[in-house]
Amino acid sequence: MDNKLKIFSGRGSSLLAKKIANYLGYELGKVSIKTFSDGELWVKFEENIRGHDVFIIQSTNSPAENILELTLMIDAAVRASAKRVTVVIPYFGYGRQDRKDQPRVPISSRVMIDIFESMGTNRIITMDLHSTQIQGFAKVPFDNLYSRSVIFDAIKDEKLNPETSVVLAPDMGSVKMSQGYAKNLGINFAITDKRRYAPNKTQVSHLIGELDNRDVLIIDDMIDTAGTLVNAAKAAFEKGARSVIAIATHGVLSGEALERLEKSQIKKIIITDTIEMSKEKIIDKIKIVSVSKIFSEAVSRIHKGESVSALFEFQKGD
Repeated sequence: MDNKLKIFSGRGSSLLAKKIANYLGYELGKVSIKTFSDGELWVKFEENIRGHDVFIIQSTNSPAENILELTLMIDAAVRASAKRVTVVIPYFGYGRQDRKDQPRVPISSRVMIDIFESMGTNRIITMDLHSTQIQGFAKVPFDNLYSRSVIFDAIKDEKLNPETSVVLAPDMGSVKMSQGYAKNLGINFAITDKRRYAPNKTQVSHLIGELDNRDVLIIDDMIDTAGTLVNAAKAAFEKGARSVIAIATHGVLSGEALERLEKSQIKKIIITDTIEMSKEKIIDKIKIVSVSKIFSEAVSRIHKGESVSALFEFQKGD
C-alpha cells in the first residue's frame, strides 16, 4: 500500500478502528472531536488529507450523536479535499426500519443512506445488515460483509458434537442464515415461530424440530433487548435441550437485555466487536470475538482497487 491511505475513527468505534489500522500496519489518523457544553459537536482533522483515500470508521448505534458525529466527519473530509471518502459502519443503526409497514412512518434506513451520500460519501462498508435490501437504497457502492468466518471459529472452539447439536432459528427472519450455519456445520436445524405483540415484545408460539438432550445454538444477526433470544432458549429447554449457546454479530444489548441474559439458562453468549461495549455490559457469559481482520481485508482490497468478492463467500442460505 502507498501512503495515500488514511484511517480515522469516530469516538463510538475507536477500539475496533485501532485494531483494523494496526492489522494493516497503520496508525489511526489524528482527528479532534469535542462536545460543547450545549451538546453541539465539533470535528477537525488534525493532519493533511488532501488527495488521500480516507476511511472513516464509526458504528451508528445509540446514542444518535454517533450518527451526527460520523456525518460531520464525512463533510469535513470532503471539504478538506480527500480524494475518496469511504464510510465503514460495522453496525448499521436503523437497519430494522427498512420499509413503510404502516401509515405516516419514515423509511429510516433510506434516510441514513441519504444523509451519508449527501455529505459526499463515495462508498459504504458495513457488516451483517438486518435487511440486505438496504443496499438498494444507495447510489454509491455498498459492501455488506459477513462475520461468518469469525463466528465459525468461535463455534468450533466450543467443540460440540455435530450428532447431538442443533441450530435453532429464533424467528422466521433468521431461517436462511440459521440453515446456512446448520448445513456448513453438518448439524441439525430447528425453528421457533415467534409472535410480536408490541415493539420489542415477543413470545414463542411453536417450536419445530428435535431438541431433546441436544446442545442448541441460537444464531441471529443481533441481540437487542434479548427478549426473542431468551424466549427461544426457554422454549428449547422446555423441549429437553441440554444446553444453549447464543451467537450474534451485533451486541446492541439495550433495555433489560443484560438482566434477562443473566437470569436465563443460556450457557454462553458469543458476539463480535462491531459495537463498542462498556465494561459494565461485559458479563461473565459474554465472549467477544473480533471482526477486525475481515474489515481490514476489505479496506485493503478497496484501497488497492481489488475485488472484494472473496470476502462474500458463504452467502446466506448457502
